Amino acid sequence: MPSTLSQLCGALIIGTQLCFADTLFRFNSTPEVEARSLDEIHDAALAEDGVVTPWHGGDETNQQDALKQAFEARFPGMTLNTVHDYPRWADEGALLKYAPLGFDEITPAYKDSVGASWEWDDYLQPELKNKLALTYPNDDDAVLYAFDLILQRYGVAWFDALLAQNPRWVRGTATPNTILSAANTTQAATFTSSIGYQAPTGINITLPEQGFFVSWPQTAAIPKDAPHPEGAKLLHSYILSPEYQQLQGWSVRRDVPLPDGFPWGALETLNSTNTAAFMDWMMDREEVGRLRDWVERRIGTAQGLSPLVENL
Repeated sequence: MPSTLSQLCGALIIGTQLCFADTLFRFNSTPEVEARSLDEIHDAALAEDGVVTPWHGGDETNQQDALKQAFEARFPGMTLNTVHDYPRWADEGALLKYAPLGFDEITPAYKDSVGASWEWDDYLQPELKNKLALTYPNDDDAVLYAFDLILQRYGVAWFDALLAQNPRWVRGTATPNTILSAANTTQAATFTSSIGYQAPTGINITLPEQGFFVSWPQTAAIPKDAPHPEGAKLLHSYILSPEYQQLQGWSVRRDVPLPDGFPWGALETLNSTNTAAFMDWMMDREEVGRLRDWVERRIGTAQGLSPLVENL
């Protein structure tokens, strides 16, 4: 979960003089490179009152509970109160130029297999009719991108066959896993969710080897006027620390090995995902909008309560 570098530019009015730097040119964009230890940043964060409030994307209110618990356990006295449009905020000069501890070890492309393999055609098997739980692709960009990757390879005929399977469409990427894990569930499979590499009892995780799946480095940044900058720096540096990165499976750092028992190889050895492509795809909002509209004409608008408020 890397932090992006940001550009700090703006306008300063002194008397009748205007000093302005266009953020397009990214002048004076060298970041503050963190050189302190985590313990030293911790002391500085406690001195400013020990509170950090990150605004994080996601579709469940508890999606970052594990980070909150790990952060508060690692740094006594700190409180983590748990979307973002980082490219726009950076262009507006709203973000702090900060490279957290460990930033130099992030795989450059992320900066600013063992077990059975399932392919996308497998979800069209007759035995899965009425047994798929899928997130509305027109309600989530990552899911929409997954459908785009599949359609680019298999075409509209695949989508028509998927609709013939009568999937249960739901809101939120955590919802399919909740449904699959429920007692007496009638749903048996999904490809629009993620639960990490350690599957709970009764759930099997596989990756395609021929088709593509979605992966990306999660972005983070600090607003330049953040009320608790030291706490924010501590959080960013902790997220990039080897002790936290190894909990996540695939790390954005080059110097963090895969955890013991990890079922797949390093990302750079997989031919079925491109971790840098999702951000580029999301930046083309016209294309994203056209695909969302196309899907919506086929399956309708997303129905049901937001996963942030429903109790599923």
